[in-house]
Amino acid sequence: MPTTDAPRVERARSRRLVSEVSSTFRPADPVARALTAASLSLTVANGMFYAVSALLFTRAMGIPAVTVGIGLTVSGAVGVLTSLGAGYLADRVGALRLLTLCVVAQGLSLASFSVVDGVPAFVAVACLATGARQAGASARSALVARSFTGPSRVEMRARLHVVVNVGIGLGTCVAAAALLVDTAAAYRIAVFAVGCVTTTGALPLVRLARSTEAARRLAEPAASAGQETAGPEMAAQGATDGSGRPTASVPSPDEATQAVSPGRSPFRDPQYLVVVGLTSVFAVHFGLQTVGLPLWIASHTEVPSVMISVLLVLNTVLVALFQVRFARGATTVPSAARTMTRACVVLALACGLYAAAAVGNVALAVTVLLVAALVHAAAELWGEAGSWTLSFDLADERTAGAYQGLSTMGYAVATMIAPLLVTTTVISHGPAGWAMLAGLFVLVGLAFALGARRWAPHPTDRG
Repeated sequence: MPTTDAPRVERARSRRLVSEVSSTFRPADPVARALTAASLSLTVANGMFYAVSALLFTRAMGIPAVTVGIGLTVSGAVGVLTSLGAGYLADRVGALRLLTLCVVAQGLSLASFSVVDGVPAFVAVACLATGARQAGASARSALVARSFTGPSRVEMRARLHVVVNVGIGLGTCVAAAALLVDTAAAYRIAVFAVGCVTTTGALPLVRLARSTEAARRLAEPAASAGQETAGPEMAAQGATDGSGRPTASVPSPDEATQAVSPGRSPFRDPQYLVVVGLTSVFAVHFGLQTVGLPLWIASHTEVPSVMISVLLVLNTVLVALFQVRFARGATTVPSAARTMTRACVVLALACGLYAAAAVGNVALAVTVLLVAALVHAAAELWGEAGSWTLSFDLADERTAGAYQGLSTMGYAVATMIAPLLVTTTVISHGPAGWAMLAGLFVLVGLAFALGARRWAPHPTDRG
């Protein structure tokens, strides 16, 4: 390429980058824009909470660490139940309305941590906060399922995943002020701020509900929304706004008729139950990253503990940069299942690399951990993209809330059991434990490979 073309190529790349960032954080579609703004508020708050919560519970509230763990496990079980129930509720009261209420409830619950003391109050507030968060996750997935069609749904989830990672990173940085002060009062003030920031996430959702007729339909239950028909010119619009970016869809008359018919329960859909089970096992890798890896580095390697933060930041950056791009490779059920197989095999490789970090000097261990983090990030990028397509395309559109509630419940179960599974394998058995997890992920990958040949979208799928 001539050197005179180099500046032009660089300018084109810069324009594409600016356009990509703009379409992720300031999308043109009103539904996408509201979800993005709400997600940013929620995840900044989550990042702050993750950074200070352990010290708040143990130092400011004086609760023993073991008791904190038990309380959070109880709240996790509550989250499993609310995630499923919220899916069914979204089909009846409307996903947008339910999501708004869940965000407000989560914010008020988190703010309550700043004034409560004692184990019973801690467990009660933790159950309320976790229950509201998981219910909101189900409502959010149902809203995306109803608002977008086909590949645009997966791209929307990918862009939201980018926002989540950026928000958590920003929140973690903000919480550094409380960590530097390191007093009970600082932690209580920080968690009150967490509650306030979370509650602001409801504002863009309220504005969306009041903005347009299409948005008001999203706030209605599935059956009543289906009775409102759109004009032919609106129904004919695709899932994008002409520039390839996700755009909310408006049901056509035929689709509206379908929506009135009672949909299938996800518990009577063996295909979907299998997919949820497999993706839930894959989702254990999040606990591997946030619980197992820090403990492994601290107890089985000579690597400085600061590497824990380095690896988490590296993962955040990689996901923010590449999630949307990886999502474009999993747009159909067969391609998504093959993508999940690839993710499982790559994740098993990451397990082997993590185990190898316990051997050799510090420099070698750091290098191996960095390579493992890159491999793990690739597995996450592929896995998230594949699981989103499967959860949307294999669902019955008429009961989207119930299906997405079941999918979210699977992730909630994975979140609840991951710490126990990881500590009883990796931390207790060392390299043999890593081999157990690697073998588990390979088996899940083989199951996805078989599913790629057999699974088919639900016959009511609109995409």
